[in-house]
Amino acid sequence: MADRSTATTTRTAPRTEHPSDIRNVVLIGPSGSGKTTLAEALLHASGATSRAGRVENGTTVSDHDDAEVRQGRSVNLAALPFMVGGVKVNLLDTPGYADFVGELRAGLRAADAALFVVSALDGVDELTQLLWEECASVGMPRAIAVTKIDHHRADFEDAVEQCQAAFGTNVLPAYCPVTSGEGTDRTVTGLVGLLSGRYYDYTGADPAPTAADAGDGRVAAMREALLEGVIQESEDETLMERYMGGAELDPSVLVADLETAVARGSFYPVLAVSALGGAGVPELMGELPLACPSPVERPCPEVATPEGAPVTGLECDPNGALLAEVIQTLSDPYVGRVSLIRVFSGTLRPDSTVHVSGTDPAGGEGHDLEERVGSLFVPLGKHTTPAGEVRAGDVCVAAKLTTAETGDTLSGREHPLRMPPWTFPEPLLPTAIEATTKSEEDKLAQAVARLVAEDVTARVETNPETHQLVLWTMGEAHLDVALDRLRNRHGVSVTTAELRVPLRETFSVPAQGTGRNVKQSGGHGEYGICRIRVEPLPPGTGLQFVDNIVGGVVPRQYIPSVEKGIRAQMASGLHTGHPLVDIRVTLYDGKSHSVDSSDMAFQKAGRLALRDAADNGELSMLEPVDEFSVLVPDTYMGAVMSDLSARRGRVVNTEAFGGGRTLIRAEVPQLETTRYAVDLRSLSHGTGSFTRRYLRHEVLPSHLVARYAGSSP
Repeated sequence: MADRSTATTTRTAPRTEHPSDIRNVVLIGPSGSGKTTLAEALLHASGATSRAGRVENGTTVSDHDDAEVRQGRSVNLAALPFMVGGVKVNLLDTPGYADFVGELRAGLRAADAALFVVSALDGVDELTQLLWEECASVGMPRAIAVTKIDHHRADFEDAVEQCQAAFGTNVLPAYCPVTSGEGTDRTVTGLVGLLSGRYYDYTGADPAPTAADAGDGRVAAMREALLEGVIQESEDETLMERYMGGAELDPSVLVADLETAVARGSFYPVLAVSALGGAGVPELMGELPLACPSPVERPCPEVATPEGAPVTGLECDPNGALLAEVIQTLSDPYVGRVSLIRVFSGTLRPDSTVHVSGTDPAGGEGHDLEERVGSLFVPLGKHTTPAGEVRAGDVCVAAKLTTAETGDTLSGREHPLRMPPWTFPEPLLPTAIEATTKSEEDKLAQAVARLVAEDVTARVETNPETHQLVLWTMGEAHLDVALDRLRNRHGVSVTTAELRVPLRETFSVPAQGTGRNVKQSGGHGEYGICRIRVEPLPPGTGLQFVDNIVGGVVPRQYIPSVEKGIRAQMASGLHTGHPLVDIRVTLYDGKSHSVDSSDMAFQKAGRLALRDAADNGELSMLEPVDEFSVLVPDTYMGAVMSDLSARRGRVVNTEAFGGGRTLIRAEVPQLETTRYAVDLRSLSHGTGSFTRRYLRHEVLPSHLVARYAGSSP
C-alpha cells in the first residue's frame, strides 16, 4: 500500500515585513505536465520540506485531499509558501484538468504572475493556449518552465518551438539543457545560462551546480536570439548600438532589462527543469523572486462601495484601507470551514470584525454583513502555522468564517468595499443523484448543500417536473470528485440515476369529453357530470379555463371544482404520464344533484372529462429545446456543426469571434444534449465551450414517441 503521509514540513511559517518582498505565482499547465512535482522540488530545495513527495505515492504537500490521493491528480488550488533569499514566494498549484477550471481561476485571482508548465514530452496543448490568452487579456506577467527535460523522449528545442508558435515570438529560452547519451541512456549533465554565458554542471555528487565558462556550441543561436529580444524590449538605443557594434554587454544590465520586460508582461522567458533529477530547480527558484513582480508593482483590483460608487487610490499598502477577498472555501472534517484569503490592501488581523460583501451569482442584489475573523494561519498543504496579522500582498487561511463565501470581499467596518467577482464557469453536466436508502435522504440534502457551498462550479436543483435531485458539474472528473466527497467526507451513501428530461403532452386537435361521476349505492353518494371542449393553444400559454355554463346546470360553487380537477389531471398527465400543457378547456354543460353533488364530486368529474377528451382526440409529446452558444476554434467548427445536426439541432447562425474562433448558435433538443459537456470536450480537444438556456417546448417527432413514452417521472 502506498505511503499516504505527506512530506515533512518545517515549523516556522515563511514571513516577510513588506509587500515588496512577496511574490504570488500561480502554476498553470495541463494535467501530467508536472506542476505538482515541480512544486514539491521547489519546496524541498528551499527548505520548506525535508523531502519531496511523490504524486504516485500520495505524499505530495499540495495533493492532500482524500479525493486527490485516491485519484492521483490535483483537484484543488493549493497555496505553497517558501522563502528564497528574504523573499516569500506564495506558489499556487492549480489542477490541470479542465473540469477544475474554477480552482484555476481562483489561483489567477490570487496571483500576480503565472508560471506556465509545459512538458518536454507533450508540448503545448490547445487548452493551455487559451489560458495564456486569458492571462494576456488582464496583462498578467508570464514565464514558462519546460519540465521532464531528462526523459529519454524529451525534446527541449521542439517544446520551445511549440511555445513560440502558440504564445508568440517573445517567448525565448533563458537556459538551455546540456545532455549526454542517447535513448534510455540520455541524461542531463548541466544547463547553460544564455544571458550569463555560464555553464552549471550537474554531474558532481553535490546537487548544487558549479559555474564554469561555457563554449558557444549549439547554444550560440539561442543566446543571440535572447540578447536581441532583451535589448529590443529594453528600448535602450545606446544598448542596441553597443550590441550591433560588437561590444561586450554587462550581464547584470541584461538581467535587469529582462526582469523589467517580464514584469511588464511583454517578454516571456523559458526555463528548463527536471523536477525529479534536480537540474534547473535552483535556477528556477532563484528566478522567481527576480522575474515575477511584487504585489506593489501590480494594480489593485477594481473596487466600489456596496452601493456601486467607484473607489480609487487603493494601493498595496499595509497601512491602507483593508481590502481582501475569499479565494477558496473548503470544509475540513476536523476544523470545519476553511477560507483561503488574499489580502490586497491594509492588514488583516485575527479576532477583528470585518465587513463582508458579495455579489449574488444568480443576479440578485448580493449581501452585506459583518463577521468576526478568528485565528489566521499560513497554509502549506494540509498543514497550517499561526500567522498573527497578515499584511497587504500576502495569502492566508482563516478558519470558521461562517458567512463569507468564495468571491466575497472583506473590508473595514468603517469603510466597506466590494470587489467585482471573477467569472465563475457555469456547470453544464447534469446528473441525477439519489440516496440509497430512505433514511439517508435528509442527510443527502444537507451534504449536497455543504458541497455546493464550497465549490462554486457545482450546482444542485430539484427539478419541479421530474422531481429528481440534479447535481450539475463541469464534467465527469468533477462529478467523480463530488460523489467521492459525498460518500467519504460527508458519509452519505449515494448513487446516480438515469436523468429524466422534462417532457410534456398537449392536444393536437380539438376534442370533447364527458366526465360522469355518479355513485349512489345508498347513503351519501357522489354526483357530478360535466361536459367540456378542449382546444390546443400556442406553446407557453398554459391552461385557459372558460365557463360557458347557462341555466345553472352546474351550480356556480362547483365550477371552480371542475377547473381544480382538470388542473390536477394536467399535472399528473394522461397517456404518457407527462404534464399536460397549453390547452383551452370550455365547460359548457353538466348535471348536479341537490344532495349528492359536492366539491370533490365535481373535481373527479373534471378529471374524468379530460381523460375522456384525450381518448377521443389526439395528443402530442413535447420536448424541451435549448438555445446553445458554442465557441470553438475554427479547426473544429465543421465537426461541431455536424455533431449538432446529428443531435437534431438547427444551426441558427455563426459569427467570427476573433482569435481564430467561431461562435455557433443553434437550437438543440435537451434529449440529445444531457452529456454535451463531455462530448464537446472530446470533439474540440478541450478547447470548446458553450452556454445553454431553455428556449421552448416543441413537438417530439413521432418516430421517437415510443422510445420516451414510458419515461414519466
